[in-house]
Amino acid sequence: MTNDTTLFLGQWLRSPGTVGAVAPSSRRLAEAVTAPVPHRGDPVIVELGPGTGAFTAEIQRRLGGRGHHLAVEINPKLAEFLAARNPKVDVVVDDAVRLPQLLQERGLGKADVIVSGLPWAAFSSETQTSLLNAVIAIMGPHTAFTTFAYSFAKRLPPAQRFRRRLTDTFEEVVLGRTVWGNVPPAFVYHARRPHGHAGAPA
Repeated sequence: MTNDTTLFLGQWLRSPGTVGAVAPSSRRLAEAVTAPVPHRGDPVIVELGPGTGAFTAEIQRRLGGRGHHLAVEINPKLAEFLAARNPKVDVVVDDAVRLPQLLQERGLGKADVIVSGLPWAAFSSETQTSLLNAVIAIMGPHTAFTTFAYSFAKRLPPAQRFRRRLTDTFEEVVLGRTVWGNVPPAFVYHARRPHGHAGAPA
């Protein structure tokens, strides 16, 4: 196993509800999730639950030193690993529900792209609502929000509830193609233009 896979597995064993996966995501999934990151300008990119940095590395590759990349990781061990590997990334150990405050503290406006590696289907309805409200609060009219889900769980009740939550929250929700090279296979949600706050649990 690579160092990041070993660390990821160890943290999953300690806290499966917050880590949400037993191995880092693949490069192909990272490319699909980070597709909205612009190749020009100085965008504000917010990454939620970066883990050991599978998406982080692809975001950095696309940015090429531009903009501000804020990575919010609640697990201190994973955050420490991520910061050491990615010195140009603004890594903060915090809860994603504090996104508005975190951007305000840095003098940043709305995010241009929000990339999520959080295990949404594993969260309660209340937690989903709190997190989505925080995401919406930092979105502008053209902000893109992307996250992913595992294909095998698509028909399970928690995954279906989260999908309904997305369609209730955003005007546009597009499902990407299945990334078969990921373990396990996964697909990406691309969401834009929130109706408003996530509201009461569905």
